[in-house]
Amino acid sequence: MSVPASPKVVQLFLHVLRARGWIAGAFLILAAAGIYGAVQVPNDPAIERLVIAGDPVALATSQFDRLFPEGEQALIMLEAPDPLSADVLRAADALERGLAKIPHVEAHSLVDLYRHGNSTGEISAAEAGLLRAFATGTPLFRRAGLLGDHYFGIALELGVNSPAERNRALAAIDALVLPLEAPGGPFSKVRRVGSPWLDAWLERQTGAATVRFMPLFGIFLMTLVLIIYRSWRALAAIVLTLGALVAIAMGLAHVFGWSHTVISTLVPLTVMVTTTATLVYIHSRYIEPDDSPSLIEHHARALANKLLPSSASMFATAVGFAALAISDIRPVREMGLWTASGLIVAWIGCFTLFPALQSFLRTPMRSEQAPAGKWFTGFVDALVPASRRYRWPLVGGTLLLMLCGAAALFGVPGVFAPIALEMDVLTYVNPSERVAQDTRHFEQSNGLDVVELWLQTPAGHALDPDFLDALEQLTRRFESDPRITAVDGPTSVLRWARYIETGSDQLPTSASAWPKLAADLEQTLLTEPGARKYVDVTNLANARLSIRGRAKLFGPVGAMRAFVEREWAAAQAANPVLRGVRGSVVGKGVLGAEITQRLLPTLTESFALTATFIFLAFLVVFRSPSARLMTMIPSLFAILSVFLVMRLTGISLNIATILIGSTILGATENDQIHFFYHFQEGRSAGTTAGALQHAMLVAGRPILFATLINASGFLALALSDLPPMREFGIVASSAFVLALLADFTALPAALWILSRDGRES
Repeated sequence: MSVPASPKVVQLFLHVLRARGWIAGAFLILAAAGIYGAVQVPNDPAIERLVIAGDPVALATSQFDRLFPEGEQALIMLEAPDPLSADVLRAADALERGLAKIPHVEAHSLVDLYRHGNSTGEISAAEAGLLRAFATGTPLFRRAGLLGDHYFGIALELGVNSPAERNRALAAIDALVLPLEAPGGPFSKVRRVGSPWLDAWLERQTGAATVRFMPLFGIFLMTLVLIIYRSWRALAAIVLTLGALVAIAMGLAHVFGWSHTVISTLVPLTVMVTTTATLVYIHSRYIEPDDSPSLIEHHARALANKLLPSSASMFATAVGFAALAISDIRPVREMGLWTASGLIVAWIGCFTLFPALQSFLRTPMRSEQAPAGKWFTGFVDALVPASRRYRWPLVGGTLLLMLCGAAALFGVPGVFAPIALEMDVLTYVNPSERVAQDTRHFEQSNGLDVVELWLQTPAGHALDPDFLDALEQLTRRFESDPRITAVDGPTSVLRWARYIETGSDQLPTSASAWPKLAADLEQTLLTEPGARKYVDVTNLANARLSIRGRAKLFGPVGAMRAFVEREWAAAQAANPVLRGVRGSVVGKGVLGAEITQRLLPTLTESFALTATFIFLAFLVVFRSPSARLMTMIPSLFAILSVFLVMRLTGISLNIATILIGSTILGATENDQIHFFYHFQEGRSAGTTAGALQHAMLVAGRPILFATLINASGFLALALSDLPPMREFGIVASSAFVLALLADFTALPAALWILSRDGRES
């Protein structure tokens, strides 16, 4: 058998094989540099960094945060049958004093407000009775989350400047809080609520994910390679190549300033599975003997034969991932560029380092006398005529399932909505984690979704009596909606002060009372630093309303923000005092909703670009648009069908699963390119049946092996503690299996329909 190859390309690879020592040495140095760079890459899962730096909402939120800087907010929930009993109050007061001694931690509770800064000793039974009356005389404590039917709350503010400081503070808090659950104590349960614990967990998992799952994939890869090739030397060549290329790819992040995020685990995994598939194609061609006069010439001819399809597939995949650069979601953009850069490095290594290692290790070829897989030959003999006989049902059934998948993704008007979008930070945390359970528990009763209304007045007018009066009316308007649990702003400071002094939390409604109230607020701002979080005291030109509620009760993503904007517009239209005030809705909650709303455009736009680039790659290599569209059926079938799987299993679109289209299209198109390349080899001098048989025998087994590698690599993510990664692993593995099914059914059936033999049958 003669392997078709260009003589010039064969000569090129002869030079590569003769320079194997220099190539191996160069990659050794680059791999060491890559490992150094990889360990320098920082973790960055923060919500405010999920969008690109120039995003208008992100810029506005950043400006707002500079005016109203806050530490990280958290809450300790001390559960007890009677949270205002003397024993509970004494234990809570002791805990609060201990928490206040931790560096960078401020602790507040209703006991602070009752004492109003006057520290006393242990709470007596009589004082506990007064505290009960104080706590139950207003709904303010419940709205603030400091009191519930069965819990006493201690609010925490962490004024930390780095993740390390935060982690030390959290460790000190846990050391004080967690032992309080001991049997016989005053508390039945202690809950920790808030983003500091969630962010710390995400950072740990983000950093550990790659270290945890790469070995799992490596174990499966080594087992599979040994089963396929039965050669330790072939295994060593593949594993050493993968190790070097993945190390270099990961080190690129240090060069370009990228960070580890929730989805960055996909970078080394995608580079590894795509590269492994290419190595399988190259090595499968290499082990097949031909009529070359020497081993080195046979090796060069095998590489030359695989250069075009492997290059087309890897560059199409790289460009597909680079298309994610259009996304406004920063981790998606970085992941796309990072993966594309890694794939270019991998392409270079596949045709330089891998051949060098094959030559060094003298990887064995298949014996000419050994059977070339009798079972597979029999399978191909049966498959080719069957695909011709059932070509229309196979293609028609495939198209029907694709339509069902498209309906599952985009919805059917009047029947069911599009597939759910999810961006809640809790969806990134393992539901079995105690902190996630505690935070979800608090969210169900109090709500955790916060929208900030930033009000910009002319300089010096933020404390004008008529402006504060209008602000109080707007606050009451928001609070009248049952979906809103709390509204904090300049006038809420006055409410707290009035309740502490008089026992009434109601502010006067007459306009004549507001000059004195404005003067009182100005004095409070001078003496109470905590009150300054609602008014910018530098030029008195900025104020804020912090609106907390349950966003899901408002409807679709972004509905709570729209509600706040409508209420502000209505108040501004109704009250002349507010017409000169500029209101902007900002904050992390708004950023989260903004990111969620951009998930579907990111999916569709990046998928369209990926499909376009891959189609153009097909067109440049093979020059037949209609046939190339048909050969994309397996990938499109896998992608659209997997949305049907997501709909049926309840998996939503999140920051990881939106990548499924580009990832699967880029990875599975490798199979179709290699298949069609060898189909053309057979078609040039034979019938469609002969061409299909040739393509199946040459490319069929590598397609099967590559699919097993891809599916197993992504299936390793199913063991992840990060729910988006776990869901992505399940979805991606399912898609690879679906693509393999279509490769051996819909693809040959489509080629029969296009061929003259199929039309004349």
